[in-house]
Order: sequence, then C-alpha cells, then structure tokens
Amino acid sequence: MPSPEGSAGNDPRQSVRAIARRAARRAMSGASGPAVSTGAVALESMGLRDTAPAEDEERELVGEGLVRAAPEGSELVIPPRARITPMARDLAFQKGVTFVTGRSAEPLAPVASAARQPVRVAVASDHGGYELKAQLIPLLKEMGERPVDLGPDSAKVSVDYPDYASLVAREVSEGRVHLGIIVDGAGIGSAMVANKVPGVLAANCWNAAAARNAREHNHANVLTLGSGHLDLAGAREVLAAFLSTPVGEGRHARRNRKTLDVEAAHLRARQLARAFDEERG
Repeated sequence: MPSPEGSAGNDPRQSVRAIARRAARRAMSGASGPAVSTGAVALESMGLRDTAPAEDEERELVGEGLVRAAPEGSELVIPPRARITPMARDLAFQKGVTFVTGRSAEPLAPVASAARQPVRVAVASDHGGYELKAQLIPLLKEMGERPVDLGPDSAKVSVDYPDYASLVAREVSEGRVHLGIIVDGAGIGSAMVANKVPGVLAANCWNAAAARNAREHNHANVLTLGSGHLDLAGAREVLAAFLSTPVGEGRHARRNRKTLDVEAAHLRARQLARAFDEERG
C-alpha cells in the first residue's frame, strides 16, 4: 500500500506538503545535536551562514558614509571581521569599491587622489580634544594630506579652545594652509571662534552627511570636531567625507559669495567707524 507521503498524484500542493513533512522528520532526527533554525539551514545551504562568535556585537561597523568618501574604483581597507551594513555594500557595488581586510577602516587609495592634490591642513585642539587630534595627524598623512600640528603637545595642562581655534583660523584666513581642523569637547565653541576670523567658514560636523553638506553647499574651509561625541571611527568618516567633497558650483557658489559679502560689509562698516573716530579725536 502506498505511503501517505508517496506519490502525490498531479496535485502540486500534495507534493509541497510531502516535501515539508520529510524535511521536518530529518530535522527531528537530529534533535540530539545542537539546535539549528530553519533560517540557519537556508543560509548554510547558500554558503551564507553566520558562523562568527558571540562577540560580533563589538565588531567595528563599516557604514555608508565611509564608502561614499572612498573614490570610485578604489579599495577600502576595513578592520578584520568588521561588519558592513547592507547600504554600505550596495553603495560599494555601485561605485566599484572593493573591501580589503587590513588594520583600520579607511580608504586604501589616498583621499588626495588624481582628482585632487594633497593640501596643507592646520590641526589643533584643546586639552579635551588632544587624544583624538593626536590620532588624526597620522591618519591625515595616510590619506595623502600634509597636516600642520599647531598644538597643544599634550593633554596634561588645561588650555583654552579660543587660543587654538584662532591659530588654525588665522592660518586658513592668511592662506598659509588650505583647510583647518579643530578638536575640542563638542566642536561648537571652536567653530564660533574660527568664524570670527575673516574668510573662515567653519562647520561643526558630527557625521559624514553634515561634512559633505558643509563642503559642497557651504564651502566650509575649517572642520570642527567634538571628541565627546565622536570616537576615532566616527571622526575618520567625517574627515574623509570633508576632504573628498569638492565645493559646489552654481547656486552654492552664489550663496557662498553672499555669505562673504555680509562679512565684508560689516568689516567695511567697522573700518569707517574707526576712521571717523580717529578724525574726531
């Protein structure tokens, strides 16, 4: 007598049920071994089963921002066993970016590629931002840039962020460097100070999207970072996006000129007021 699971006739639904019952029996027959979910079996059959240990939670995450900052067709070095987000993988495929296991997550090809020559970058911090600043200096060199460290030399002595922010801002304003980076606890105070110096457009950025916007839309020439809000991995993404994004043309350039015109008008007013006071005196 044929088994209830034998020939299913011409009814495809019976065939599906029979296959499901056979699969269930096979799974139950191995119940004495470690439990394996249906999803895990499916992943294993496709060669995609996740066999990483439980400490995956602590693996460094490679996000879309880092891939966006990498030049098209380049190789992106990522830490061993790093976790890559689905959006990062999709974007890497679109840009032809290849992931390569290495020491840290950063573009293998320098950010200063054939499309953009290396630039001088003034870098400074207060005592709270010193550790992050010290890590960014070698990173800038690996990216192909030419960092100029304006201090401080250690975090042992408390210093005031306006002193170091103004150092970077003056270097940018007077044309001795192309860009500036300032690190303090939040990045806000340094941006305020830097923006008091003529010609400086400082932006406090906490993620790669803000850094790209600051460069393309606002022509920012100084980047301020908050060491209390960014670790090295986050700062690396922000920095790579800031350095690899060109300033925007068209409407962005027009609005940038208007921004500088406001500054120039106030400077002229101050100069006229000073000259008037001197004549009266």
